[in-house]
Amino acid sequence: MSAPTVTAAAARTPALGAAPDPGFGIYLHWPFCRKKCPYCDFNSHVRDAVDYARWRANLLRELDRYADETAGRRVTSIFFGGGTPSLMAPRTAEALIARIAERFELAADAEITLEANPTSAEADAFCGFRAAGVNRVSLGVQALDDAALRFLGRQHSAAEALDAVALARATFPRVSFDLMTARPGQTPESSAPELQQALSFGPEHVSIYQLTIEPGTPFHASWRRGELQLPDADTAGAIYEMTGETLKAAGLPAYEVSNHARPGEESRHNLTYWRSGDYLGIGPGAHGRITVGGQKLATRQHAAPEAWTAAVERDGHATRARTPLTRAERLAEMTMMGLRLNEGIHRDAFARAFDAGPEALFDRARLDALVDEGYLALDAHRLAATPAGLLRLDAVLGHLLG
Repeated sequence: MSAPTVTAAAARTPALGAAPDPGFGIYLHWPFCRKKCPYCDFNSHVRDAVDYARWRANLLRELDRYADETAGRRVTSIFFGGGTPSLMAPRTAEALIARIAERFELAADAEITLEANPTSAEADAFCGFRAAGVNRVSLGVQALDDAALRFLGRQHSAAEALDAVALARATFPRVSFDLMTARPGQTPESSAPELQQALSFGPEHVSIYQLTIEPGTPFHASWRRGELQLPDADTAGAIYEMTGETLKAAGLPAYEVSNHARPGEESRHNLTYWRSGDYLGIGPGAHGRITVGGQKLATRQHAAPEAWTAAVERDGHATRARTPLTRAERLAEMTMMGLRLNEGIHRDAFARAFDAGPEALFDRARLDALVDEGYLALDAHRLAATPAGLLRLDAVLGHLLG
């Protein structure tokens, strides 16, 4: 009898008591957008002109610098984020993927994701990015209503979004898209048809983000003037619960607070973050976590494109901060990231990082109270937030971490 075939997804699924390998990722930041959305506080910038050859050379230069001290690592994911990385030339993505393959061991099934906006101009470049080696695209659809898209400052229409999703599905092996909920005036009833329309695409992965008001954005100024009102907390919570139930019924259960996927289609790159794995952050404003000489380091690159460019051309990198994380900081990060996941944090992940279990790492009275109140679940295998705890995760984390 021949041996059964083990799929890549099954091979990544850990035994019940074992913590999954978080992998090692590389994040590459492209900081430019055609237009800044009014809700966005990401490190994104609008420039009249971009020297693409210069940017390609400098991203490669900074990548090389970090490759020197992380030699031998096996790269399981690459993520082109932004900004709008689908505005870069496909040959830039191709050069960076090729350099990673030269400097590291690139896993045969490495996930290589590109964030893209679903405008017709960017969709025209999909074939070039697929030829460059990108095998997963994440589309910033945000809404399937033209009035909502105009309110959000998006440059695509609902029709363009539908066309881009269809083209992406025909071009890339894996496709994800984002939707933004809890927009002004939304209720569970009014948002349900949009969600059903999104499900008609047959998606493998959907990210659902609630609209939040971030300081320094145009929406924040409008909100302070009383010109912008979001759904109240109860309505936003009801939208969140309706969305989760609908997606679960459609075969896309939540695996993280904001992310839903069919089994095996989870974002491996983001799982590296949430499982406290190491990753390089390359490009303006990029953050990284790397272990060097047994010490976990937090890295951060210069955020302004011009400052980043000048530093890379002068020093070979634009690292603004390189900070050893204390034991308490590492525990806080592991907890804040890991409890976002439905799987929670495995006991052997705690043991590997801290030589102790959760009962010894946290204030026992606080931990027990959160378990008794039904916000956390603790068993022989893991510590996880319950559905009630996920709805109140910020408060749960604040109490647990004291």
